[in-house]
Amino acid sequence: MKSVLFSRFFILLPWILIVIIMLDVDTRRPALPLTPRPYFSPYAGGRGGARPPLRRGGPGRGSERRNESGPPRAPPLPTIYAITPTYSRPVQKAELTRLANTFRQVAQLHWILVEDAAARSELVSRFLARAGLPCTHLHVPTPRRYKRPGLPRATEQRNAGLAWLRQRHRHQRAQPGVLFFADDDNTYSLELFQEMRTTRKVSVWPVGLVGGRRYERPLVENGKVVGWYTGWRADRPFAIDMAGFAVSLQVILSNPKAVFKRHGSQPGMQESDFLKQITTVEELEPKASNCTKVSLPLGPRLAHSD
Repeated sequence: MKSVLFSRFFILLPWILIVIIMLDVDTRRPALPLTPRPYFSPYAGGRGGARPPLRRGGPGRGSERRNESGPPRAPPLPTIYAITPTYSRPVQKAELTRLANTFRQVAQLHWILVEDAAARSELVSRFLARAGLPCTHLHVPTPRRYKRPGLPRATEQRNAGLAWLRQRHRHQRAQPGVLFFADDDNTYSLELFQEMRTTRKVSVWPVGLVGGRRYERPLVENGKVVGWYTGWRADRPFAIDMAGFAVSLQVILSNPKAVFKRHGSQPGMQESDFLKQITTVEELEPKASNCTKVSLPLGPRLAHSD
């Protein structure tokens, strides 16, 4: 009897072991999740994975386009064109270096350097090649008869810069821009460039160390220029220094005959004669907190603010 029981036990033993092993494996298997399949938003990309395709014409398509285009682009920064007449002298390179060091700190500035010479000099050519600035190198000589003391200087050079600007934009749509006349012996504060860049037509500001005074400036009431604080001939139509105004590029292009005159222009009247061709006193745009801020005196003439 015992032998029969043992024989049956050994017959069933393998099957019992198989059942136990299967039950043990099944209990270790992870349970299936009861939560539904997650929704992938078109606005959230998974790490290392691609976004699911969006249906055509659905609201998600427009949203995807806006997301890919990013924020709207800022309008282009107006270019500042600085026309600088220069002539050969012992301090020429030193003064150009000072001016270049200022211009390098100004975004979107194009320097138009015009030599009073029959040909471009090697000194200025080498200097500009190393200046690290967008620049144009021009030259035009002043006729000998206009080099007498008491006559206006740099007339031909400023007109050459104006002609280059008009030719440059002759066959293309002009981008926003501002022009000012930067003599090579002047010093400029960086705040000036921030303010002149918003010039709509013609803007003005104070200038230090000029006309025998610590400063000259337009007199402003209610945001309008009503007169001039100056050391010489306050009766001039525009009693302002060449370093004290900027002109919109569009105004320059819209007035192709506006130039600095030799004939019929009195000494000290070049600024007035030029500005009369393009604007009126009532249209001037005061800068530098209504022309009340003047820079500390740091050079022969110092323009603007703070």
